[in-house]
Amino acid sequence: MKRIFFIAACLASANGLLAQEPADALRYGWVTSNGTARQQAIGGAMASLGGDISATFVNPAGLGFFKTGDFVLTPAYNFLNNKSSYFGRTEKDKSKQLSFGTSGIIWGTGEINTRTSKSSGSAFAIAVNRTANFNNNILYRGINTQSSYSQKFLEQLQNDNVTDANVAVSNYPFGTSLAMNTFWIDTANGYMSGNRNFVSLAQPLLATGGLIQEQIVNSSGGITELALAGAGNIKDKFYFGATLGIPFLNYTRESSFSEADATTDINNRFDFATINENLSTKGTGLNLKLGIIYKPVEYVRLGFAFHTPTFYRLTDKYNATVITDTEGFQGRLNQSSSLFTGGNDAEISYWHFTPYRVMISGSYVLREIEDVRKQKGFLTADIEYVNYKSSSFTTDPEADDSEETRAYFKKLNTAIDDAYKGAFNIKVGGELKFTTIMARLGAAYYGNPYKGLAGEKGNRFSASGGLGYRNKGMFIDLSYVHTMGKDVHYAYRLQYSAFSGARIKNTGGNAVLTVGFKI
Repeated sequence: MKRIFFIAACLASANGLLAQEPADALRYGWVTSNGTARQQAIGGAMASLGGDISATFVNPAGLGFFKTGDFVLTPAYNFLNNKSSYFGRTEKDKSKQLSFGTSGIIWGTGEINTRTSKSSGSAFAIAVNRTANFNNNILYRGINTQSSYSQKFLEQLQNDNVTDANVAVSNYPFGTSLAMNTFWIDTANGYMSGNRNFVSLAQPLLATGGLIQEQIVNSSGGITELALAGAGNIKDKFYFGATLGIPFLNYTRESSFSEADATTDINNRFDFATINENLSTKGTGLNLKLGIIYKPVEYVRLGFAFHTPTFYRLTDKYNATVITDTEGFQGRLNQSSSLFTGGNDAEISYWHFTPYRVMISGSYVLREIEDVRKQKGFLTADIEYVNYKSSSFTTDPEADDSEETRAYFKKLNTAIDDAYKGAFNIKVGGELKFTTIMARLGAAYYGNPYKGLAGEKGNRFSASGGLGYRNKGMFIDLSYVHTMGKDVHYAYRLQYSAFSGARIKNTGGNAVLTVGFKI
């Protein structure tokens, strides 16, 4: 079996309070552009263009183009449709919500050198932005003749060399013990028989018709970032800037996995089993964005930006419940992890570092002059590199800094290294200006972050367009972004047996409105 899945399976052997997995690292790092309607309409490209408050979150040097102030609001409406394929069956699910893009205030100043007619100046911005959206619903079903979720519990006992049923029923309160106590798994010759082997009551059905499996995952939340930025302009040639970002992360996931007898046999000691899990992750982070823009000639802008990893202090709250019906053997039983945790959710705090990002960009401005009202449009493109494998987790010294927890995070970081790679994102766009009206088009491609050791592939593509109006100190921009993507989802992974995940195709849309006023 490939190394990533060996490590992922081994992670289950650690303390049950530790619910992090490699997918968490990708969730917090594989994000698409979200800004003003103008930025969204041109594919999210903003690393060399400037002149928009969304530069705060891409390349803060772009704020150096401001000579006056702006007040900006950006509400948005987005939706996502998922189509999942699992063992030849296709299911659909969808989600929708109201959100917002970059909003805030910019203060700009400028001084003109009367001898050279060149200006210098500075700008400051306070802005907020929804930098990640976690609202997503996934549903898939199929008849599996290959593996059972219960094998995950058996492998955990095997990896920990557990031979005592008393250990199995009490030391794994977030999965294996719940499965033991509801007889999803059991000792080979009956509970407390003294036999050193454990068996699954569901696994034998794989050879007699298979298991009907269903996975439902409903997630919500996002990352909202507060940013403080400053930028400078030297002789309308060289622009530089920095942003201090303070992201607030809120993620909630409710998942339910079930497997049931695909036959009508009521005497095979297994009807169905379900594991329900609830996870809440909250925390605050810190990051820094640095950038420069250089104009070698009046109509060309070249940009470079670097985003440091975001440092997060996160807290997870987690609970699980297992319901099993073994028909005439033990009937229907259920047990919750709260029985082991005094009625409360399990809780752990830890540190997380997201990937760093590097951007290079170029823009060609049609009739580049200081009076932007007389410019005729532009073409712009960004190339962004994101090192997804650089994501990492570590202990919080003020919380659980035990040797066991440090060893767990070390294994998790190795799994991240083996699961993901660096990828390139490409964003392009343009604008044509007709006096007070502007028309815009753009596109973006987000590359595959997976190494593909088990055939995983993922990518995202978006096409966008919009209109803008600017006159007498007021501007209104409207855009629509249509997204398409591919991803994978695994309900469970096994170390010693074959297993499969669902292939997911998604389409979505984001309608964005930006209203701004000169101040």
